[in-house]
Amino acid sequence: MSVSAHEVKELRDRSGVGMMDCKKALVEANGDIDKAFDILRKSGIAKAKKKSGRDAKEGIVFSYIHPGSKLGVLLEINCETDFVANTDDFKDLAKEVSMHIAATNPLSIQREDVDDNVIQKEKDIFSEQAKKSGKPENIIEKMVEGRLNKFYQESVLLEQNFVKDPSKTIKELVAEKVGVLGENIIISNFSRYQIGEK
Repeated sequence: MSVSAHEVKELRDRSGVGMMDCKKALVEANGDIDKAFDILRKSGIAKAKKKSGRDAKEGIVFSYIHPGSKLGVLLEINCETDFVANTDDFKDLAKEVSMHIAATNPLSIQREDVDDNVIQKEKDIFSEQAKKSGKPENIIEKMVEGRLNKFYQESVLLEQNFVKDPSKTIKELVAEKVGVLGENIIISNFSRYQIGEK
C-alpha cells in the first residue's frame, strides 16, 4: 500500500523518527497513524530518538575474527554507563554489528562521513546513466537522488539492512537495544581487516 507524504510527516512530527522508518511503519499499519506510532514505540526507535542527545562516554572496543582468521573487525561502541557496557545484551549487539561489518564492508558509519569525492563520482555515474534514458532534467535529478539514496543504503553502516534480519537496518537494530537497555548507544568507529586488502 502507498502512504502520503502528509501522513509520513504527521507521524514524523509525533515520533521524532526518520522519514523512511515512519513510512515503513505506516505501510505495516495500513496507514493507521496510531498503530504505526505503536510499531515505532515497540521497536524502540522513538525511545532511541529521545536518548540520542545524551552523552555516551563509556563502552567497549570489540574484536571479531571471522573463522579462518583471514578477516577481522575492531569496533568501538559506546553507551552511557560502565554497567551497561558490561551487560550481555550490549556485548551481543557489538558482536552482531561486528559480524555485519565483516560481511558487508561498509564505507562509513553514517552518510555524512562518506568522502565528498566518492559521492561526486557516484553522482556523475548515475547522472550519465540517467541522461541516456532521454528523460527531462527534473526527472534525471530525481533518478540521481534515488540512486544515491540506494548507494547510501548499500554502503553506509547505519542504513544497511542487517544481514541476519534484512527487515531492519543497523540503525533500527541499535535503536531496539536502546529501548531494552535504556541508554544512548553510539557506534563510534570501526576498522575492517582482510588478508590481501589495503
